[in-house]
Parts: sequence; C-alpha cells; structure tokens
Amino acid sequence: MSTMTSASEVLSNNPGRPWSSGATAVEILLVYAGILLYIWRWQSTHPRAWMALLAAVLLSHLAHRDTPRALGLTFSSMRASAQVVFPLAVSIYLPPIIYGLARHRLLFTWPEKQAVISFLGYGVWCAFQQYLAQSYFHRRLRNIIPSPHLSSALVGLMFGAAHIPNPILMVVTALGGFLLAEVYARHRNIWPLALAQAVGGFLLAALLPDPLLHHMRVGPGYFFYQLR
Repeated sequence: MSTMTSASEVLSNNPGRPWSSGATAVEILLVYAGILLYIWRWQSTHPRAWMALLAAVLLSHLAHRDTPRALGLTFSSMRASAQVVFPLAVSIYLPPIIYGLARHRLLFTWPEKQAVISFLGYGVWCAFQQYLAQSYFHRRLRNIIPSPHLSSALVGLMFGAAHIPNPILMVVTALGGFLLAEVYARHRNIWPLALAQAVGGFLLAALLPDPLLHHMRVGPGYFFYQLR
C-alpha cells in the first residue's frame, strides 16, 4: 500500500453517505461555536462541557463513516507528511534558535525529567489540537470547499481565532495552522504536524518573556494568568 494518499483520493474513497453542504456548514459552525463558548464561558461555569463537545465530534465521525486512516490517525502517509513538515519546521525554527543561543536564552543541556514530562504532555495536547483542526474541521471543510488552499486558509483563521485575545499566539497559530493544513491537504496524517507544533510551542515559550506571552493563555485566562 502506498504511503502517500492525496486528499482527493481519501475523500473520493470515503464510504460515508453524502451530506448537503448546508448541513455540513451548520455542523462546523455549531461545533466551533461550542469550542469558543467553552474557552470563554463554559470552562468556568460548566467545566465538563468539553465531554459533550468531544462526543459531538465523535458522533459526527460515525455519522460520516470516517475511518482512522481517512482522518490521518494511522501510520499511513506519515513518512510523506514528515518529509514535508520537518524541513519546513527546521527552516522556520532555525533562525530563532540561533537568536536564542546568541542571547543566552537557549542553552545546550541534558533535559531534566520534568522538562521531558512537560514536553510529552504538551505533545499530547498538540496532537489533540491537530486532530480537531485537521481531522475534524479541515476534513469537513474539504467536503464543502473545492479549493484545498481556501480550506487551509479557513483552518488557519479558525485556529488563530481560538487563541483570542493573545496577540502573539493568534498570529503564530493562524500562520502555522495554515501551513500545517496545507501539508495535511496533501498527506493525510496528523502526527508530524503535532510534533512540529509541540517543538514550536516550547521554543516560543523559551524565547519570549512570560509577561509578554501570558503563559500562553487564551480567553479570559489571558487577563488573569498571574492569578492562576
């Protein structure tokens, strides 16, 4: 079996029953609105509401008959994706790494156990974000938008908007979301994307002072990050 599967091939091989563009658009808007409501309101008033949102996404996969391979959750196309993502990540991350070393904000040291645990935990969170952004939202958008570039741009905008009001994260995630979505549109696999995001997030946190980054908080937490 080939390790490279185009987005058009995956969509054409999707056994799910056809859904109208209007119904799919409404589904996308409702789920995205629910995520924004959770970030801004429900995580304080209804902290377990994320379970209902996740259940809605999983039920959508069942209704659309999505397979793990079609969602990019298997090893299929992982090598092809990595061959694009990793050189791209190196070209983007290398200049700030050089800057960080020159300014002594980055040091070559053996990672401590807590740092490894933190990176692994953040990596899991990044994988979940890429699952939502790519496996769910991007896949649904591709069902109603013919242009992969336009759907990638919308994924980037949605990803950036989910990080309001943190200006730095809004810009970084919008641009990064678009680039990663462009890769996903060609090679359906989320794992190299998640790794690239995790490395980029750790690098950003290491280079920027916490008062500027607000501990990478979004939503109301951006304003009260020092109190938590």
